[in-house]
Amino acid sequence: MRKFIIGPVLKIFWEHTKRYKITAFLALFFTIIIFVVDVIIPLYYKRIFDTIAATSVPSYEITNALIFILLSILGLQFFAWAARRINQFSIIYFESKIMNDLSQTAFAYLLGHSYNFFVNNFTGSLVRRVNRLSRAFEQFADRLLFEIIPLIVSLIGIITVLFFRHYLLGAIFLVWVMAFIILQFFIARWKLKYNIMTSKKDSEASGVLSDSIMNDVTIKLFNGRDHDFSLFKKVSDDLQKIRFFSWRIDEIINAIQGIIMIGVEFLLIYAGIRLWQKGIITIGDFALIQAYLINAISKLWNFGNILRKMYEAFADATEMVDILNTPHEIKDKINAPALKIKKGVIEFRNVQFSFRQTRKVLKDFDIKISSGEKVALVGPSGAGKTTIIKLLFRLHDITDGGIYIDGQNIADVKQESLKEFIALVPQDPVLFHRTLMDNIRYGKLDATDNEVIEAAKKAHCYEFINQYPEGFNTYVGERGVRLSGGERQRVAIARAILKNAPILVLDEATSSLDSKSELFIQDALVKLMKGKTVIVIAHRLSTIMKMDRIIVMENGNVITTGTHKELLSHKGGLYKKLWEIQAGGFIH
Repeated sequence: MRKFIIGPVLKIFWEHTKRYKITAFLALFFTIIIFVVDVIIPLYYKRIFDTIAATSVPSYEITNALIFILLSILGLQFFAWAARRINQFSIIYFESKIMNDLSQTAFAYLLGHSYNFFVNNFTGSLVRRVNRLSRAFEQFADRLLFEIIPLIVSLIGIITVLFFRHYLLGAIFLVWVMAFIILQFFIARWKLKYNIMTSKKDSEASGVLSDSIMNDVTIKLFNGRDHDFSLFKKVSDDLQKIRFFSWRIDEIINAIQGIIMIGVEFLLIYAGIRLWQKGIITIGDFALIQAYLINAISKLWNFGNILRKMYEAFADATEMVDILNTPHEIKDKINAPALKIKKGVIEFRNVQFSFRQTRKVLKDFDIKISSGEKVALVGPSGAGKTTIIKLLFRLHDITDGGIYIDGQNIADVKQESLKEFIALVPQDPVLFHRTLMDNIRYGKLDATDNEVIEAAKKAHCYEFINQYPEGFNTYVGERGVRLSGGERQRVAIARAILKNAPILVLDEATSSLDSKSELFIQDALVKLMKGKTVIVIAHRLSTIMKMDRIIVMENGNVITTGTHKELLSHKGGLYKKLWEIQAGGFIH
């Protein structure tokens, strides 16, 4: 298990807190004021008891003196009430602001991580980490301002007053406080590893749960309910065991500290009796001691729990802070310029690419796609076709060589500008759980409704969209599950039409369409491809035949290139074999 370090978490918290220095200062200042008053008030009660004890017969003057003391207490309490209101509003303001900022920081940085990062992490786990960071700050700030600082202020004040009354009272109280805090600190540190284990296991359980729910259809189709339930049951049972062990430790600690507190109360009162016997302290001092004991015990009783809650907050925040402190795998160079497109010429020069330095996917890959040229990538599964598309979008960085657009190395330009000039229609489009209007408009966020509707018409989405009662305002469900595969693909095509980028990538863009829908979409794609540099990964014969050039790939290398007719004329060639497999039904 990795080493737990509080520093990085506090650093992230402080970086966001210092944006609201004045509000944070007001919250801290008035927290101190409130609990200084809390220490002062028992001194006035001591005066009341001393005055009453020294008076054998009540008199007008004594009564007035007692009422004056009582009014002083009332004034202090009103002052503390006003301070608490300022304190509370300050805390509410800056905590809500910082929690919001932390969530936004975490989300923004998370989106900057690479394609690999998201492939290797559960969606549910990442969502939980983002939420935990802001909640961990709330937990930390609440513990600090409502419990830690009040405890420190109260203990310093109580120890000072007791030492002033008599060193023996102060010494007993100080030794007890120091021993109690040190013991609780070491117990909390020791228990920290179990808090981290609980947090990690909780994230794991969320990930398993999210993964199963997102694949509900697969579970039903393959009758995997019992299997997936057993997976969740195992991780859930492990979480229960860790929680039970952790909570059992808490209860043992509570039992021990209860005995200690009974002992210190006895010692202080016993010492008080001996000092009163010698005439050193008064009756009022017993009220003072009792008030301070109640104050201190109520705060110290929870000290171990406070520390554990603080460490739990750090443990919850650590998973997200680790991500924030993990450098982005794909980064822009310092002062990288924006990509400038004039022609849309694409070149792969001696490109080599390996996954995790173990599996070589591309080896000295060389192709040049001219401006406005329509190129199809063909080859068996694992040839590297999809990898080429991911490298063009710079979802991965290449191992060696270079990828150029109009002579500009894509590794040297801003990633945002690169993706601005390339439109993709993927094989299996994943849509947002938003309206159809929002999903299509994602291709051009500032597009008008009329522009979106026009793109939908060109992609032949308009027909099925109009069948919904809410039309373009229909929500498509998580990942677009309310739409068929063909409908999702048409929405993706509409999005690409709206984007109108100079470079177009089609990854099996018509694979989910029936014959009638494909006829419509082929017409839309012809219009979409006009004047653009196009890369197509396709098995559909109608799509391949219309390409200017076909690049045949195998094992990460270019085997041959040519037009459909040229490649079919090569006897025994890979393309002809693939064609015969795909078109066998038509040929025979």
